[in-house]
Amino acid sequence: MPKNYWGEIKDPIHGYIYITQTEKNIIDTYPVQRMHRLRQLAGSEYVYPGANHTRFEHSIGVMYLAGRVTENPNISQEISTDEAEAVRIAGLLHDVGHGPFSHVFEQLLDKQNKTHEDITLWLIKNSELKDTLKTNGFNPEQIGKLAIGRLKKQRKNYLNQIISSAVDVDKMDFIVRDTYHTGAEYGYIDIFRLIHALDLLNENLAVDLGALSALESLIIARIESFKSIYFHRVGRAAQIMLAKAMENANEQLGLTKFKTPEQYLQLDDYTVWTMLKNCKQSAETIKKLERRQMLKCAYERTFYEKDTMISNIFGQETHRNQLQAEIAKKAHVDAETVIIDVPTVPSVPYHHSALLEPMEIPVFYKTPEGKKIPQRLSEISKIIETLRGFINILRVYTDQDKREKVAEASMKILGKTPTTAKISY
Repeated sequence: MPKNYWGEIKDPIHGYIYITQTEKNIIDTYPVQRMHRLRQLAGSEYVYPGANHTRFEHSIGVMYLAGRVTENPNISQEISTDEAEAVRIAGLLHDVGHGPFSHVFEQLLDKQNKTHEDITLWLIKNSELKDTLKTNGFNPEQIGKLAIGRLKKQRKNYLNQIISSAVDVDKMDFIVRDTYHTGAEYGYIDIFRLIHALDLLNENLAVDLGALSALESLIIARIESFKSIYFHRVGRAAQIMLAKAMENANEQLGLTKFKTPEQYLQLDDYTVWTMLKNCKQSAETIKKLERRQMLKCAYERTFYEKDTMISNIFGQETHRNQLQAEIAKKAHVDAETVIIDVPTVPSVPYHHSALLEPMEIPVFYKTPEGKKIPQRLSEISKIIETLRGFINILRVYTDQDKREKVAEASMKILGKTPTTAKISY
């Protein structure tokens, strides 16, 4: 039981989560309560009706798992009580800067050279969170930097990595939570085995290879979840439509013209949906979403090989725009009705972890004398090496009535879709 215990929250994933009076004070602030009105997976409800969970419950889960990491005997001896509580609070606040429809809003922020992490730090330092944190004995700037993995504390880089790294509690929570709420569950992930296997290698978090099976399960679930949830073609159709609606209406509605935390915090799924519905530039798209009249996938291909053209498609928006124009021209349709979608665009949830690098997770084994020997994960696990680059998926979307023409043009320009990659429509 935590000191300064206030009560508990019943969570469908982790059971009863005990919170302190300090944590309750922070939970009751407007920026945290706003997360009740930000869905975790905007767009996925068109595929999975149960996917209506929110950033709020995910953040409570991350806070809880961050606390479990600090209780790990390998780590607890290096962390003070104040640091352990700071890590929990940083976990609670790590997503407070998300915009309406979560990652979909990232596309608008990206054009302003901002990310939701930048907004998170800004809100923690400038909204009512600042006063609440100070009143409860915490430094808002330090909590803000820790929440987004940018706290520079000598010999304590692992504090950042608990919340933001290749094997952080953010990923652990969203994978089990999102698969639970969608029902698209791929195997059992023993996240507590992984948490127990965490240790420190110099000043970095690393995983004891005794838990290799649990680590492999997490990686496989991450990739399968990416394909079946975060990059599901229908869910992405909804997200693309929402992103376009916000882009088209932005000048009229001023969605990115916020100057104060209070102005930004007024933007949530409820308020912005209503604004978009009542705005001439976006009303037609919202009308289609309300009737589930979605964009259609005309072409899909998974690329395994690496060459300059493929790297450009996945890495450069200007190159994708050129290809879109070429496909539209060949199909004799308007350029704005052709959209190329790849996993690396900002509106894709967890796009930073889309292209899996096998060396991203430090691992080690212990000698009988207790010495930690670092290992190359790609040499230890052929599963992870095999899955590398497995989700370089490219799709072309268009309106229902243009699908055949756009499909034909896409195949001429991008190559025929292999039989193994064909999907049912």
